[in-house]
Amino acid sequence: MILTSDAPVADLERGFQVIRRNGTVTPFDASKISVALTKAFLAVEGNKAAASRRLHDIVAGLTEEIVASLMRRADAGRSFHIEDIQDRVELALMRGEHQKVARAYVLYREERAKERAAVRTAPAAPAWHVRTADGALMPLDVARLEAVVQEATNGLDGVSSATILAEARRNLYDGITSDELALAPILAARSLVENEPNYARVSARLLNDKLRREALTFLAGVPDQATQAEMAVRYPDYFLAYVKTGIEAEQIDPELGRFDLDRIAAALKPERDLKFDYLGLQILYDRYFLHVQGVRYELPQAFFMRVAMGLSLREVDREARAIEFYDLISSFDFMASTPTLFNAGTLRPQLSSCFLTTVSDDLEGIFKAIKDNALLAKYSGGLGNDWTRVRGLGAHIKGTNGKSQGVVPFLKVANDTAIAVNQGGKRKGAVCAYLETWHIDIEEFLDLRKNTGDDRRRTHDMNTANWVPDLFMERVEANAPWTLFSPDETPDLHDLYGPSFNAAYEAYEAKAAQGEIMVFRTVRAIDLWRRMLTMLFETGHPWIAFKDPCNIRSPQRHAGVVHSSNLCTEITLNTSGDEVAVCNLGSVNLAAHVTKDGLDHERLARTVKTAMRMLDNVVDINFYTIPEARRSNFRHRPVGLGIMGFQDALHTLRIPYASDEAVRFADESMERVSYHAISASVDLAAERGRYPSFDGSLWSQAILPIDSLDLLAEARPDVELNRDARLDWDSLRQRVGTVGMRNSNTMAIAPTATISNICGVSQSIEPAYQNLFVKSNMSGDFTVVNEALVRDLKTRGLWDEVMISDLKYYDGSVGPIDRVPNDLKALYATAFEIDTAWLIEAAARRQKWIDQAQSLNLYIAEPSGRKLDETYRLAWRRGLKTTYYLRSRSATHVEKSTLKGTDGRLNAVTASAPSGSVHAPQDQTCSIDNPGCEACQ
Repeated sequence: MILTSDAPVADLERGFQVIRRNGTVTPFDASKISVALTKAFLAVEGNKAAASRRLHDIVAGLTEEIVASLMRRADAGRSFHIEDIQDRVELALMRGEHQKVARAYVLYREERAKERAAVRTAPAAPAWHVRTADGALMPLDVARLEAVVQEATNGLDGVSSATILAEARRNLYDGITSDELALAPILAARSLVENEPNYARVSARLLNDKLRREALTFLAGVPDQATQAEMAVRYPDYFLAYVKTGIEAEQIDPELGRFDLDRIAAALKPERDLKFDYLGLQILYDRYFLHVQGVRYELPQAFFMRVAMGLSLREVDREARAIEFYDLISSFDFMASTPTLFNAGTLRPQLSSCFLTTVSDDLEGIFKAIKDNALLAKYSGGLGNDWTRVRGLGAHIKGTNGKSQGVVPFLKVANDTAIAVNQGGKRKGAVCAYLETWHIDIEEFLDLRKNTGDDRRRTHDMNTANWVPDLFMERVEANAPWTLFSPDETPDLHDLYGPSFNAAYEAYEAKAAQGEIMVFRTVRAIDLWRRMLTMLFETGHPWIAFKDPCNIRSPQRHAGVVHSSNLCTEITLNTSGDEVAVCNLGSVNLAAHVTKDGLDHERLARTVKTAMRMLDNVVDINFYTIPEARRSNFRHRPVGLGIMGFQDALHTLRIPYASDEAVRFADESMERVSYHAISASVDLAAERGRYPSFDGSLWSQAILPIDSLDLLAEARPDVELNRDARLDWDSLRQRVGTVGMRNSNTMAIAPTATISNICGVSQSIEPAYQNLFVKSNMSGDFTVVNEALVRDLKTRGLWDEVMISDLKYYDGSVGPIDRVPNDLKALYATAFEIDTAWLIEAAARRQKWIDQAQSLNLYIAEPSGRKLDETYRLAWRRGLKTTYYLRSRSATHVEKSTLKGTDGRLNAVTASAPSGSVHAPQDQTCSIDNPGCEACQ
């Protein structure tokens, strides 16, 4: 009943092979899995199983599942060890709830293992050979393999080179390819991560060895390789060849070749290659490093220097600035957003992250907006479209004397365009459509993401968001009526906010009552609000963003109106018919600026100052695909400096997320970032000049973000705001008013799902999702373990196999584990164990310092209508500008298996996106766990 490789071979999966226990290989034969499963059922259930008509179907289904799992596991190799195949057979039986058969299968495997051990004699060392790319066989250099693994473990606690080598040898065979040989120790180290998080660093170092061989061989034209120690000497020469090759391949801007490359190369720090976790380096390897026909020739420090040089092209001493920028990003103190990392220093340096547009109410304007979406998305731009100006369903069309079909049909076209323009397969276009709550089509807009109804009026791939005026929320609170209008009859509502909007809206209501408006509908505000929350619950959309605080507190309200946010709800910039708002993002790694004693103020100040210069440079260097974006960016020069690693910082400070101390830290840390960001922009203004539209701005009146709270309180007296401050803001106000600002906007907190992974820290301002889970993204499946938790549990003598099993069983939560002390349960509480109010309170403290907004995900373990209502009303009362995804706890898939060594594929918590009706589906474009949206990362 055990699956072996001794049965007859029927080569069903051509090209794949099985490594037997003696190191020989045979072609992979899926039919043997079916035979083994059939024998297993017969052995346990006897004639009953044989007589079952379902047995064939059960076996076929299990076989298909096992083969699919193996194919996903193939990675760069095409070989499976016999033990791996048996692991998957065992897992499939348990997943299928064939518990008796699975138990017998496990016992049989153990018996066979004992039998083999009893008769085993010490084998002679096999004479393995490696097959090179040209087909030649070379003796396996065992000494180098051992040296590379030993080097990868140096300086790391809790890891063993011997353990890695023993596991790696299972996947070696005579005639193994060079790629498979490089992959074997990586997979071996990955399989050990759940027991010891430092194996993630070992895996990264081994992957870096594979990358070095790939890059050096490509540049030299002959097989070449180097250890990490050897690269300390070789990196400068490599870098010169790298730049030359990149220019010749038309992938690197020739201007980089005119830098003082010897000076630049001497500044590289090869030891920083050791900073990566496996997930971060694998992401860079898969999607960021330059390559020719899939062969990477860009090593990590060359990558960071290419980005830094690309951002310093217009500097006076550009070598000095490039080295300064390189030091910042290669240290992981700060990281630029994905478009900047993708494109800096290339021939098409589209470095900006987000674009906001306003769609006009005519056919030409609508289709121009859709074309602009395509052009902006082509080079990694994330899009926010304001559709409120487009007339609603039933509105009169003067040109044809007909009636409008409303906004929805055009949204369908925009949705399909987003799918079509996918950056050459890198990711599909990422778009969010915004509509104000008074628009006559708002109820159809709410239904866009439903899986039922007329599919021609559905947009399954587009994000949607409600742009909610305060007056609507006041009507909800008062249980009052709410009137829906078509914007062609109420055109000024689109550009009004605060008291001016309220007065105009009430005047239109009076006109409607007198029959002077043709298209309108009156509903109960509370009913529409409940429907908004219901759709958010059922489809994850539309998100809820608040129009009035975005505009009232906008520094640029003299120069236009904020009509929407962006794809990830952190950008709040003006848009109009001739201006497409652009924002340039990057994030400070807060975890790198915290010690157990608190924030490192001097280091944070240095980081923010340099980061602001880098972001300001993006405006001048950027490649603009449409003139409206260029015009807007040069006129206002907005940037969005954010933070990431907030949860890691709390762990360092020993502060639970659900605490007053965490709220205070959110306040203090964001105040520091705000102070230094504004100060840096003033310094840039003194050096380079004010941004052109400065005069008349809130900045020009010495009204800083913290001061704009008074403007919001004046418009909405019942808003609940905290105004505590610690720094010398008076002197900074004076400098802003006297010197001016280089940037109209300075701060925005993006989701950072990808760049935080690169840096190996927690995402953005998010609480920990789970303490042990498998993260699935475009680069594969990765076991993620909370290193801080493991360190604490080790200190208290609690980290063992039982604890690992308990974490799996309880979906990565320590809360239900009795032997975990209460202080650790509080410190390592996961997102769904934290009351949502704590997230909002912390966000409100940050919002008072930010001139834009923040991507705020809300986690609710057990959502209900009442809980959703309380949560979003609290967000409004606290003056938040926007919210992002609503997430609920799902029945995450936990493998409660005894299998070991599988890197999460078989025996770790599978952190699928929250299921049910409250999350963003797996194919969403800007999900916290989905790198499909890289625009804001």
